[in-house]
Amino acid sequence: MFSTDLQAVMGTDGIDGCKTKSNNITEVHKTLGIEAARTCIIDEIGETMKHHGMSIDIRHMMLLGDVMTFMGEVLGIQRFGIQKMGRGVLMLASFERAADHLFNASVNRRDDKIEGVSECIIMGMQMKFGTGIIEVRQRAVVPPLLSYGDGADNLACPLIS
Repeated sequence: MFSTDLQAVMGTDGIDGCKTKSNNITEVHKTLGIEAARTCIIDEIGETMKHHGMSIDIRHMMLLGDVMTFMGEVLGIQRFGIQKMGRGVLMLASFERAADHLFNASVNRRDDKIEGVSECIIMGMQMKFGTGIIEVRQRAVVPPLLSYGDGADNLACPLIS
């Protein structure tokens, strides 16, 4: 494997270590930590898309960087990285080798809480975040009205429980 030895480059006389960059995400993680690796992922996605003439909202790239680093290690968005994330059966099935994941889940009696976006899309359910987190409830029984005062200007007000 090719190694750039980021730490040696950063420690070289005449090199400003604060302005030194690397596109080797694994080495950035090893040398500077998970937050620097996350920043590196975001920067690399942005540069790659820019070279292909595409612009992506920074929040989407940040979300992908967060997903790839939230466990404290850099995980790829591929079969093995998704499996390490410990996601549900339907999430794994939505990504790759659906029949294998569903068969293994049924043999091992695994269940899925259906909490992620992919799972909700597969099941045709509304996602439970953003505007989907609100539930409107209505009272089935209307509370009785109480009247106050003894004159003609009685004010009616519902009983608040």
